[in-house]
Amino acid sequence: MNQFANAFTGEKLQEAWEIFLRDFPFALWETVYVTVLATFFAIVIGLPLGMLLVAGDEHGVRPMPRLLMRAINVIINLLRSVPFLILIVMVIPLTRLIVGTSVGTTASVVPLVVAAFPFVARLVEGSLRGVNPNIIETAQSMGAKPGQILFHVMLPESVPALISNFTLAITTIMGYTAMSGAIGGGGLGKIAIMIGYNRYKYAVLYLAVIVLVILVQVFQTVGSRLAAMSDKRLKR
Repeated sequence: MNQFANAFTGEKLQEAWEIFLRDFPFALWETVYVTVLATFFAIVIGLPLGMLLVAGDEHGVRPMPRLLMRAINVIINLLRSVPFLILIVMVIPLTRLIVGTSVGTTASVVPLVVAAFPFVARLVEGSLRGVNPNIIETAQSMGAKPGQILFHVMLPESVPALISNFTLAITTIMGYTAMSGAIGGGGLGKIAIMIGYNRYKYAVLYLAVIVLVILVQVFQTVGSRLAAMSDKRLKR
């Protein structure tokens, strides 16, 4: 208890402020860089996968073999069930194959993508399933092909939900970046764990948390506004 209280003396707070000015700007950049890059690749993989889950369902616009769909669902569920810190260790061979190393800021992108794309796929699936079935039936009655229904009807109609869910994904991935600091990843997570926690500089730890919270709020606000702007129902 005394150790925790002593971490907030005037001297310790001054030291924390110096660390904030010296190390936080680059750590903030690393966090944003890794988060945006990992989210981009997670969407690149997760978006078509989520579309396949909806279109290939037995009641979808382009039903696929049941065995294939079950296999895809099992793989997604398995990847989502593995805790992120364990997943980082499991994908070390893949990380080394792609990046050339298993530690560092860039290397942390690989496990982040592996952890996030199944989550994104489920978010996309939920967004597409929320499209009004009457709109899909109308398109089918007009002779639209499965690809046209998927890309020209379902996707445009689900844009607000997709933006909201992608915002959720980016904030979730940002939380993962903090955990990646425990195994050599850079960013605010590294400062919070390696300096704030391991060296008992709790003021630094709290500063890192505050910056992360502010960053999450920025992404959340931007995402919510974009979702509202793209919602046709709010424009009527």
